[in-house]
Amino acid sequence: MLIAVHRETRSGERRVALSPKGVGELVSAGHSVRIPPGIGDEAGFPDSQYTGAGADIADGGPAADLVVGVGPLGADDLFGAGAILGFLDPLARPDEMSRLADTGATVLALEFVPRTTLAQTMDALSSQATVAGYEAVLVAADVLPRLFPMLMTAAGTIPPARVLILGAGVAGLQAIATARRLGAVVSGYDIRPAAREQVESLGASFVGGPVIEEVEDSGGYAGEVDDDTRTAQQAALEKAVAASDVIVTTAQVPGRKAPLLLTRDMVESMKPGSVVVDMAASSGGNCEVTVAGELILHGPVRVIGPLHLASRAAGHASEMLSRNIQSVIDHITDEGSLAIDPEDEIVAEMCIAHSGALTHARLTEGDA
Repeated sequence: MLIAVHRETRSGERRVALSPKGVGELVSAGHSVRIPPGIGDEAGFPDSQYTGAGADIADGGPAADLVVGVGPLGADDLFGAGAILGFLDPLARPDEMSRLADTGATVLALEFVPRTTLAQTMDALSSQATVAGYEAVLVAADVLPRLFPMLMTAAGTIPPARVLILGAGVAGLQAIATARRLGAVVSGYDIRPAAREQVESLGASFVGGPVIEEVEDSGGYAGEVDDDTRTAQQAALEKAVAASDVIVTTAQVPGRKAPLLLTRDMVESMKPGSVVVDMAASSGGNCEVTVAGELILHGPVRVIGPLHLASRAAGHASEMLSRNIQSVIDHITDEGSLAIDPEDEIVAEMCIAHSGALTHARLTEGDA
């Protein structure tokens, strides 16, 4: 099977879908891999590493059996291939998913990999959220005009920074762990009741606030809450927000606008020099004053809306993503060819379109 790696075109995207190691393993399994020249330079993967792994370096060529990329990918990225695999943002782009379906290609979304033990090595959302959560704390540490750890020096004692993480999914838990390693006093909050144990297991304290069992979906992601719960959340968080030097927000709902956790008034209650890093900036932001892709000053508080956090560590992020994509390829091929089984539980969850039709229930039933 010929696998073509997509050249990413989004500004700020430094990741690549396959690492040289991943290419080597795919070639050893009998596949051919085509890589555009220079595609891995910003991730620390020169062309020489790809050719050494057995890849062909070319911008064009015959239509591939499968195109893989970071994304979000669309119909214009298919180039006649029989299948496409990557981040597609399907719930936010139903029209583009219909365009992809019209090509007749098999369309597989990394966002829809089920969170099951069998699919664990394919879970690209989790691998990239791990990198993003780590980087979010480093972004905050870079602009905070204070140190994270407590220091006892001849010039006096410096107290530790107080860091609040809102959302205890994969990204939030990694942010908690990273802030703790840097020496901060860390607290966390999530609407899901199971999050308390996870937050506390990392040595952080859990901020009191409403928790709702039913808000978690079957994939383990937090869902939307009603206005009364949102108001109760904000009231419970006010004291912790005002006491924090750094706040990292991570709450996102797939296919929906990010929930509002920090109001303008809450930001204005924060200490001068404090920092907010809003990891949900690309989907509307958890903070009312966030501007996606920018660092702004709201009074004396720095509010950052980063868009490509995982790309800041493009090498490791790409290695992890490559392993996820390799696992998917292994799962959907048989004797070197694509073998799409619509009855397979992983394929059924990931498959957006097949044989010229949309196949995913969340798109065909109008849930998008």
